[in-house]
Amino acid sequence: MATTAGATVISHPYNKGNGAAIKTGLRTATGDFVIILDADGQHRADLAPQLIENLQDFDLVIGARTSASQATAGRRFGNHLLALIASYLSGQKIIDLTSGFRAARRSHFLEFIHLLPNGFSTPTTTTLAFVRAGYNIKFVHAEANTRKGKSKIKFYRDGLKFFLILLRVITIFSPLRIFAPISAFSLALGVGYALWTAITETHITNSSVLLIALGVIVFLLGLISEQIATLRFEKQEDAPDVSVGKKPGDQTNR
Repeated sequence: MATTAGATVISHPYNKGNGAAIKTGLRTATGDFVIILDADGQHRADLAPQLIENLQDFDLVIGARTSASQATAGRRFGNHLLALIASYLSGQKIIDLTSGFRAARRSHFLEFIHLLPNGFSTPTTTTLAFVRAGYNIKFVHAEANTRKGKSKIKFYRDGLKFFLILLRVITIFSPLRIFAPISAFSLALGVGYALWTAITETHITNSSVLLIALGVIVFLLGLISEQIATLRFEKQEDAPDVSVGKKPGDQTNR
């Protein structure tokens, strides 16, 4: 159907996964701006202009689904929980973390293409990468259709994978968001236990010392990781920009 409509269709010799398909599309596209949407009939292509018109002021525009657009109560709960966790870890409110309907400059997508997995979670990874890289992001309400077929993603089976992806991406871009709470918890527990044993048993236990030492070590690891992440971005920013600035619509992607 896409071929008869005039689109250029690229096929892999075997199934590599959703993420691999997106990466191939990004490498093959020739325009400055690209739109990504799932092929399960859920996203409405006629809403693409709503995303495109916001690309003048925003670097990534995401079509956020309403609660009614998501198939089951379990899926709605899972997506909402992931969005809350991602909002905390990234420091920015994220409405729909897993929506595959999005538009951005192709060169921005290519900056993070090495982070994209071959399987699912490309939307999760790109959203967090754009946020932590300091790009401007906007969520546009985009009513979705009923999914055709059954999703291969299961909340109980894949929820942990999504959570680990959140941790991985945030650790790459802002490690202290992960290390600082763990360090603070360990320090608070160690100091609190030390005070308790000092009052009740008139001495400080080895467990208290170990907890305090763990908190200090975790914080120092987070501080080093934060410096490495900062240096990584400074090197990227110093690299020459070879992209040509064009407005959306100057060249059509197929």
